[in-house]
Amino acid sequence: MERRELLKMIAAATGAAMIGVPGLVFSRTPGSTGGAFSATDIALLDEIADTILPRTRTPGAKDAGTGPFMALYVTDCYTPEQQEIFRAGLLDIDKRAGGRFIALTPQARTELLRGLDAEARKQLSMATVAAGGAHRGPVKPHYFTMLKQLTIFSFFTSQVGANEALQYVAVPGRYDGDMPYVPGTPAWATD
Repeated sequence: MERRELLKMIAAATGAAMIGVPGLVFSRTPGSTGGAFSATDIALLDEIADTILPRTRTPGAKDAGTGPFMALYVTDCYTPEQQEIFRAGLLDIDKRAGGRFIALTPQARTELLRGLDAEARKQLSMATVAAGGAHRGPVKPHYFTMLKQLTIFSFFTSQVGANEALQYVAVPGRYDGDMPYVPGTPAWATD
């Protein structure tokens, strides 16, 4: 089974509201590159993702191969408009970093991404207010929202994320409604 087919099944089963899921019906012409990402772009995606989900006592986003996954997902599943927003966002991040995000210190990377996160939240809240408190149509997503969602999605659907950051149980056992909670215990992941 191809990863794209698996993602379609996950989206259908969970009713995923992630940006790009409506684009699952969008596909490239067979044989086209669809504007494939360069190795430099993928390295940038890895560094951004690793700043969002850094290595701690569990693996980080880069350990899970989030950069290549995000590049593939954007290329295969995003509409051309979403791809344009995403790619323009990568250029904007490098511009805001003074040339290259990768050249920044870890603290400067974190500060830059926190500022973008606040900007993305503000854009969403302004769009909600403009629509009278309810979304009346598709709102153009902020590129950082797309990056953040893809980082989290790609990490927790990876083998590393499911097996090392979450507790993996292939087939959950019996229901125990009175199970003691131990602080710091990871959440569960199942097939």
